[in-house]
Amino acid sequence: FIAIFFLHTAFPLIILVTILIGFIIYQFTPHIISKTNNSKSEKADDESGYYLTTERVIPHAAFKVKNLIFQLSWFVVLWVAPFILFFVFSGDFVFWRQLNLFFTQAAFVTFGGAYAVLPYVAQQAVEHFQWLSSPQMIDGLALGETTPGPLIMVLAFVGFMGAYGNAGGSLIAGSIGLLTTTYYTFLPCFLFIFAGAPLIEKTQQNKGVKAVLSFVTAAVTGVILNLTIYFAEAVLFGKHHNSFGAIRFDEINWLNLIWIAISFLALYRFKVNMLYWLGASALFGLITFLVK
Repeated sequence: FIAIFFLHTAFPLIILVTILIGFIIYQFTPHIISKTNNSKSEKADDESGYYLTTERVIPHAAFKVKNLIFQLSWFVVLWVAPFILFFVFSGDFVFWRQLNLFFTQAAFVTFGGAYAVLPYVAQQAVEHFQWLSSPQMIDGLALGETTPGPLIMVLAFVGFMGAYGNAGGSLIAGSIGLLTTTYYTFLPCFLFIFAGAPLIEKTQQNKGVKAVLSFVTAAVTGVILNLTIYFAEAVLFGKHHNSFGAIRFDEINWLNLIWIAISFLALYRFKVNMLYWLGASALFGLITFLVK
């Protein structure tokens, strides 16, 4: 959290350094990493009546270097093909190259799910590439929260807005940007599934891998906290601040702050169904808009 919020360290770098730290700690001081309570024998007893177990490797699903090379080759072909099409038919290849590379990178660093990678996407899309404004990004994040699968919803929104704005308000360009974003978001995921599944089967009992991933989970928790503050700033102030000293509390939206507190109590204390509360929040927002 300190690295991403105060030092503005890139999310992919945080994940890579976390993996390195987890590996070093496991290699030199493995005793400080908590052990699982269940022994292997207990697991074997629990799974003794099943055809598929944590110890069994299905022959046709076993890891093979030949299969990995074949899958990687197809991935490269499918990844390069849109670049060639944009180079030949597009008048602004630089933009499309940036779009393709960025969303490929975003797909490769989705450790921890949408809530971990969205701050990175928001930061790059708004501050670095300037594809859309901060309020527009918040609209996209809110749109994603109203549906299952917030990551692909928000990424498609960012891709659409980026291409739409770059082409001077062209809906056709925006639609191509949306489709391209979806393509490059899912393409690495298929690689993970087809090429990675045999490796998962091979390493699922590897204590070193489990230890490293536990550190990644801890890092992602801090990143999600950063997203919470990112949301809170946008909701309470309508903008983001470079430092705590730049915050002016006379600009705070008190009605939104009150609704945040009510929502926390409703969901955490009274366990109100999330779908019902989203509907209630949407209705409250509509009434507030009409009254104003």
